Amino acid sequence: MKPFLASLLESSLHSFQKLSSSHSLTIKHGYISDVYISNRVLDSYIKSGFLGHAHKLFDEMPHRDTVSWNTMISGYTSSGKLDNAWCLFTGMRRCGSDADGYSFSRLLKGVAFAKRFDLGEQVHSLVIKGGYESNVYVGSALVDMYAKCERVEDAFEAFQEILEPNSVSWNALIGGFVQVRDIETAFWLFGCMEMKMDDGTFAPLLTLLDDPMFYNLLKEVHAKVLKLGLEKEITLCNAMVSSYADCGSVSDAKRVFDGLGGAKDLITWNSMLAGFSKHEQKDSGFELFIEMLRTRIETDVYTYTSILSTCSGEEHKVFGQSLHCLVIKKGLEQVTSVSNALISMYIQFPTCFMNDALSLFESLEAKDLVSWNSVLTGLSQKGPSEDAVKFFSYLRSSNTEVDDYAFSAVLRSCSDLATLQLGQQIHALAAKSSFESNEFVASSLILMYSKCGVIDNAQRCFQKICSTHSTVAWNAMILGYAQHGSGQVSLDLFSRMCNQSVKLDHVTFTAVLTACSHSGLVQEGLKLLHLMEPVYKIQPRMEHYAAAVDLLGRAGLVNKAKELIESMPLSPDTMVLKTFLGACRACGEIEMATQVANHLLEMEPDDHFTYVSLSHMYSDAKKWEEKASVKKVMKERGVKKVPGWSWIEIRNEVCAFNAEDRSHPLCEEIYLMVEDLTQEMKWFETDNEFDYQASLLHVNHCLFHLKN
Repeated sequence: MKPFLASLLESSLHSFQKLSSSHSLTIKHGYISDVYISNRVLDSYIKSGFLGHAHKLFDEMPHRDTVSWNTMISGYTSSGKLDNAWCLFTGMRRCGSDADGYSFSRLLKGVAFAKRFDLGEQVHSLVIKGGYESNVYVGSALVDMYAKCERVEDAFEAFQEILEPNSVSWNALIGGFVQVRDIETAFWLFGCMEMKMDDGTFAPLLTLLDDPMFYNLLKEVHAKVLKLGLEKEITLCNAMVSSYADCGSVSDAKRVFDGLGGAKDLITWNSMLAGFSKHEQKDSGFELFIEMLRTRIETDVYTYTSILSTCSGEEHKVFGQSLHCLVIKKGLEQVTSVSNALISMYIQFPTCFMNDALSLFESLEAKDLVSWNSVLTGLSQKGPSEDAVKFFSYLRSSNTEVDDYAFSAVLRSCSDLATLQLGQQIHALAAKSSFESNEFVASSLILMYSKCGVIDNAQRCFQKICSTHSTVAWNAMILGYAQHGSGQVSLDLFSRMCNQSVKLDHVTFTAVLTACSHSGLVQEGLKLLHLMEPVYKIQPRMEHYAAAVDLLGRAGLVNKAKELIESMPLSPDTMVLKTFLGACRACGEIEMATQVANHLLEMEPDDHFTYVSLSHMYSDAKKWEEKASVKKVMKERGVKKVPGWSWIEIRNEVCAFNAEDRSHPLCEEIYLMVEDLTQEMKWFETDNEFDYQASLLHVNHCLFHLKN
C-alpha cells in the first residue's frame, strides 16, 4: 500500500483536490505517522505552492526528521520568505534536530536572494561550528551568498575553504566579481578554471562586455564557446547577441541570432530588437518586429518598449500610432514601462503630438519617476520652456522624489529662457538635494550659466566635476566657451580631454566644431572632421557635417561647403541642407541657394523655414517678384510662419508672448504702458533732435568767429 500511496502523491502534483484526497487516504490507512509518507505529502504540498497547508501538516506530524525540517525550510526560501525559514531553522536546532549540509545550503540560498549579510554571517559561524565549510555544496552556497551581498573578498575566502570546488563554486565566485564589475579579476578566475565550463560560466562574463573597447575580448570568448560546443545553448546565445550589440557590432549579433534557427526564444528576439534599437537601425528593427508577428512569436512588455524606442521622427509617426493600437489591443496601455515608452515616442514626433504624450501621462494610473521625467524632458525640448518650469513645480508638489534627470531637464529650460535668477534658484535646490556634483546636473548648470552669459559661474561648476572625467561635463564646458566665441579655449579643453584620457563621443566633436565655426578656426575644424574616424574611431554624423558646413559658410567658403556636402558618404539630411542654405544667403549666392531651397521643399514641403529664408533672401536682393512668388506658394500650400516668442521673468514667473499677443490677462494695461513708453521715446527723440540742431548752430557760430 505504501508504494501505491507514494506513486499517487507523485501524480497528484499541482492539483489541490487530488493532493487533499491523497492526504486523506494516508490518514485513513494510518500511514500519516510514517515519517517517510508524511514527508512525501509535505513535499507535494510545497511543490504545488500550497505552503499554508504544508505548514499545517508539518505542525500536526507526530514524528519529524531532518528531511521534514529541510523540506519546510526549502519551501520558504524558494518562496522568498526568509524570516519564516529562519524561524524554522532556529526551531529545528531548539528541538534537537541536527542541521545538515542541505539545511545550510537551502538557508544560504534564501539569505543570498534577500541579500541579508547579517544573517549570512550567523549561518557561516554555524557552518564552521558544524564542520561543513569544506563541503562543496555548503561552500558553494556560502560563496554565492557573499557574492550576492557584494562581499567578494569574503566569497573568495569561502571558496578557498572548499576542498574540491565544482563548476557551481567557480561560477558563483566569478558571478560575484561580475556583479561588482571587476572585469580583471573575473577574467583571471575564468582563466584559472580548470574544469568543464558551461553556460553558467560564460553568461555572467558576457554581461561585462558592453563597450566597443571589449570587442576583441568578446571574440575570444565566442571562440572559446565554439570550441566547447556550446554555441546552441540558448542562454549563452542570448547573452552573446546582447554583448555584440553593446560592443557596436550589430552584424555579429545578427549572425549569432540567425545561427540559432528555430531554437530562438522570446529573449533572443527581444535582445536582437534591442540591439537594432540601440544602434538606430530602425528599418531592421521594424522588419524584425513584423517577422515576430508574422511567425506568431508571443510578444511581451520588453518587445514593445524596444520597438517603441525605435520610433522617432515624423517619418515613423504612422508606424508608431499603429504600435499604440497594438498596445491597447494587448491590454498593455496601463503597464508603466510601456506607457513611458509611448510617451517618449510621441515626444520625439513633431510638436503637435506633445498633447498625445500629455494625455497618456494623465491617463496613466501608476506613474513613476520615468513618466514624470519623460514629459518634463519633452516640454524642455519641444517647448514652450516655461511649461517645463511649471511642470517641474507640479512634480515637486507631488509625492514623487525629484532626481538628477528632472533637475537636468528643468535647467535646460532655464538655459533656453536665459532666466538667470530662476536658474540660480534651481541650482540652490539641486545643491540642497545633493545633486550638484552629478554629471548630468553639473553639465546642465554649465550650459545654463553659459547661455545666461555668466561664463565664470559655468567654469566654477566645471571645476567641481572635471576630475571625475565626465564626458558630459567636458562637452558642456567646450560648448559654453564656443557660444562665447572663445574657440581657442574650447580647443585647449579638447586637448586636455585627450591628454587626461576622458572618453570622447560624437557630442564632443559637435561642440569642438561649433567652437571652430564661431571663432573662424577653419583649418582646425576641418582637420578634426577628417581625423574623427581614422584617429578617434568616431564615425562622423549629420550634425558634424552640418557644423563643418556652418564653419565654411561663416568663413565665406560656400563652394568648399558645397564640395564637402558632395563628398559626404551619406545623403545630406535637412539639417545639413538648411545650414548650407543659410550660408548661401549670408554670402549672397542666390542661384545656389535657390537650388538648395528647391531640394528642401521636395523633402519638407510643409516646413516654413525654407520659404522664410528664400523670402528674406529675395528681399535682401530686392527681387520683389520672386519674393511675391514664394509668398504665393506658401499661401497655396497652407504653410504659415511659426511666430517667434519672447519672454520675461516677473516675480519668479516666466511670461511668454509674441507679436501683437493679447492672451495675457493684463494685456490692456500692458498695451497702455507700451503706448506711453512709445510716446515718451518720440518726445525723447524730438528733444535729442532739437539739442542736435542747437549744437550744430553753436559749432557753426564758433567756427564763424574763429575765421574772423
